[in-house]
Amino acid sequence: MVSRRTVLGALGATGLAAVGVTSALSGHGPGGDVLRHVLGVAGPVPAGKRPVVRVDRVYSRYRRREVEVVTIVPPGVPTATLPMSLLLHGLHGGARFAAVGGLPEALVAAVGRRSVPPFGFIAVDGGDNYWHENAPGDDPMAMLLEEVPQWLAERGCGPLFACTGVSMGGFGALVYARRRAERREPLKAVAAISPGLLLNWPEMAKRRAFASQEQWAALDPLKHLDKLGPAPVGVWIGDHDRFIEGTRRFIAAAKPAVASVTPGGHDDVFYRKIVPDVVRFLGKRAAAPDKPPG
Repeated sequence: MVSRRTVLGALGATGLAAVGVTSALSGHGPGGDVLRHVLGVAGPVPAGKRPVVRVDRVYSRYRRREVEVVTIVPPGVPTATLPMSLLLHGLHGGARFAAVGGLPEALVAAVGRRSVPPFGFIAVDGGDNYWHENAPGDDPMAMLLEEVPQWLAERGCGPLFACTGVSMGGFGALVYARRRAERREPLKAVAAISPGLLLNWPEMAKRRAFASQEQWAALDPLKHLDKLGPAPVGVWIGDHDRFIEGTRRFIAAAKPAVASVTPGGHDDVFYRKIVPDVVRFLGKRAAAPDKPPG
């Protein structure tokens, strides 16, 4: 059952005290509306089928600010050794908005059917800099590498086995996989949903996420395919997505384990179609034995 402290964190400044804890947990009233958004569901959900969501604010020394940390796990499972995937949000997003397309609901349903082993997600606020240190002193990638494992341990969760990202977060997930491989700590899976891969600097420059074309080139996964490491990669994108050209080039060159190009755009309608497959892809790797670094 979601604790009162968890719900308070999930609702934050929306004023849970005004609507009551029972209202939020049952899915009724304005508090329930916000909680349903965090969970990624459309209506009231029985407790036994509701993902357990915890939202906290913590200070990140690598971002030099407080950030929100959201954990999403299936109900009724022990968490001490539960495999966890990072969940990286898109541009102008945040930890609360990282779970697109009803992802928590899809996870709970798949675990409930026993079609995947239990695992969970952890999302953090990463800013708008494509998960790297664009602004001096604000380094979200270092936060992911150095602080998130500690935050997981403090919340009684197991280790990271994967990284999942949407849009800007898809770009970030591929960079994170590269950094983990460079540390000889490769992931078991990388899931990139509508990854923010572009083919020209003028278009990327509009996002103001890189100080220069050279900085972008140093991080662009399309230019560093040989550094992604051994983790299986899954890619899902709609054929009318703004990032389709760059993603098609990535698929052709990287030959990922899953390369799904299906009708759709860069929106929640598309995400809801593909998140069950994303959960299956991750679940297949969640229980895979660790391999010694190569």
